Amino acid sequence: MAILNILHYPDERLHKVARPVEKVDDGIRRLIDDMAETMYEAPGIGLAATQVDVHLRVIVIDVSEDKTGLMALINPRILQADGHTVFEEGCLSVPGIYEEVERAQHVVIEALDRNGETLKLEAEGLLAICIQHEMDHLEGKVFVEKLSRLKQTRILSRLKKNQRKTL
Repeated sequence: MAILNILHYPDERLHKVARPVEKVDDGIRRLIDDMAETMYEAPGIGLAATQVDVHLRVIVIDVSEDKTGLMALINPRILQADGHTVFEEGCLSVPGIYEEVERAQHVVIEALDRNGETLKLEAEGLLAICIQHEMDHLEGKVFVEKLSRLKQTRILSRLKKNQRKTL
């Protein structure tokens, strides 16, 4: 397994729309393993392939306290979304930034697992939020783009300032 490089906003590659996975094979399973290792190392609770510059519809999520609940979702799609919730989100591609975002409270999704088997999943709370957040990445969207123009400008300024400090 390997730690992958995570793209940072406003990198244009984060805006690429991911392609569907044609076949779940050893290459996809290796990608899932590398993404999981990268997510845990970061540390985070979700990671989309887009964030590691692989533009395929693959996400990994683990919202468990003890990091034993890893899920890999390939070609996920939302079948149903309802309710509204506001939750403070962060993102491995937007380090150090946390903002409240409105999302559906409950989702039903369909995806393939790491073995290529179809699964249907009903989620609410943090898991539902995480799924929607990571699926946005597959569409080339970053959570800060859901915020007001003023907040986006402030976030970009803060990120540039933080970048200068690390150089």
